[in-house]
Amino acid sequence: MIPEPGEGYVRLSPRKLLLDPVKAVGQMVVPLVIALVGISRSDTQFWPIILPLVVIGPLVLGALPWLTTHYRLTGTQIQVRSGVLNKTTSTAPLDRVRSVDLEASLMHRILGLQKVQIGTGVDDDRITLDALAAADAQALRTTLLTRRAVAEQQAVAAAGAVGHAAVGPTDLPDGLSPERPAGPATPSPPLSPPPVAPAVPLARIDWSWLRFAPFSLGRLVLVFGGLGVLSQFADDLPIWNQETATSAWHWLTQFAVAAIVVVLSVGALALWLVISVAGYVLQWWGFRLVREHGSLHLTSGLVTTRSITVEEAKVRGVEMTEPVLMRLVGGAELSTLATGVENGVTQVLPPCPRGVAVAVGEAVLERPGPLTGRLVEHGPRARRRAWFRQVRHALDAVVLLAVGWWWFDLTWWWLAAIGTALLALAAVAGQAQYRHLGHALAGDHLVAGSGTFARIRTVLETDGIIGWVVSQTWWQRRAGLADLTATTAAGTERVLVRDVRLDVAVALADRATPGLLSDFVGPAHGTA
Repeated sequence: MIPEPGEGYVRLSPRKLLLDPVKAVGQMVVPLVIALVGISRSDTQFWPIILPLVVIGPLVLGALPWLTTHYRLTGTQIQVRSGVLNKTTSTAPLDRVRSVDLEASLMHRILGLQKVQIGTGVDDDRITLDALAAADAQALRTTLLTRRAVAEQQAVAAAGAVGHAAVGPTDLPDGLSPERPAGPATPSPPLSPPPVAPAVPLARIDWSWLRFAPFSLGRLVLVFGGLGVLSQFADDLPIWNQETATSAWHWLTQFAVAAIVVVLSVGALALWLVISVAGYVLQWWGFRLVREHGSLHLTSGLVTTRSITVEEAKVRGVEMTEPVLMRLVGGAELSTLATGVENGVTQVLPPCPRGVAVAVGEAVLERPGPLTGRLVEHGPRARRRAWFRQVRHALDAVVLLAVGWWWFDLTWWWLAAIGTALLALAAVAGQAQYRHLGHALAGDHLVAGSGTFARIRTVLETDGIIGWVVSQTWWQRRAGLADLTATTAAGTERVLVRDVRLDVAVALADRATPGLLSDFVGPAHGTA
């Protein structure tokens, strides 16, 4: 049960006493195993002392957070007290609450608990309540978001009252005087919470989207991480020795090399299908995106459930990404660019059809066109820059390979073949990078196209632009090009328009934010 305004501090759910000891044991399992192995090899006279500590220690450490954490709601703040020796009090004004995210691991869900994270838009600091009963967590989220709206109404009303009180006889035309009531002033009625509008659904999971999972390579990082961990212990495995390796090699060489390659490729592909589909299901199970309480609310997750809130007033744009493999099957991903949220970029859609990403993006922007409109091309000089950039990277790699070939005295025709392949790949990458390059000004939104193999389109509200940076390298100056960067507090804090003509860059910035670059705009500048 969540506290009412004015009541005293309350504790978290008593079921936290079951949750934290399990978490403490999980964090201490490796030291405990080492300690037990050491005990088993030492004198048993210390067992009566050490074993109780091993058992009671996690229980005590798990109980301390519940005993020392209290929270309460006042009419204007949420306050959280925690700590044993160093007492800490965290407060957040209700009108500064920007997000209320809920998360529940498998253990949380078994115990009927949820973790609440309250963001105020100040850096990445959040107030965390771990853990509340699931019903209390949902009620607290609704209460905080509703009272945030009331607090904002009160602030607006107070500002209006101050402005009204500032009007005096000297502020009125000659011959007029303000009318004053004869009786005492009538107090303004208290503001009531705004009516709760029904949630507007924007998207929900469609399991036909599973076809996009194998074409999203983000989970390859997990595969490589697992292989790295395995390699650390491979030398200690009993089956990994010279005799076993020699026997396995002799067995493999009985078959044709082509057959071995085919079998290994099919096996790797099957493993990747299992990993990618399983990861997609675990992350996006029950996915639902709705608009409610003036925010975008995303819920998803099978084992660990997430409930993420992004205040729409802080959303300054969106970014649609089409990775190269996903583009082959018509897929895309969508993220919001916002201020006051962790990392600034929040993925609000799983890999899904491009049409769905466009529709949801336009619903968030409340404007059709920026994600599908035609971009202004940057011309042949920008194409040469894109080609030169990729070819230079390929030449750097060839030089490094040549040094290695010379050092190990290897056959040079292999280096020639690899170098030719790298240069051909660089040419393809340069052409792809130029094709994705472009910009546009769609009403009050700046649109920038970028990416090499992945096609990225970034849309930023011009109201969210706080400055411009025009930079030129020596090569760009010779080509008459520049990089135009729109600085913003949202997302990654910058939107880059690469390799655009200098006069077009200045004109584009002036059109997006009239008057900000007026000193740099002259009759010689072109239009964007």
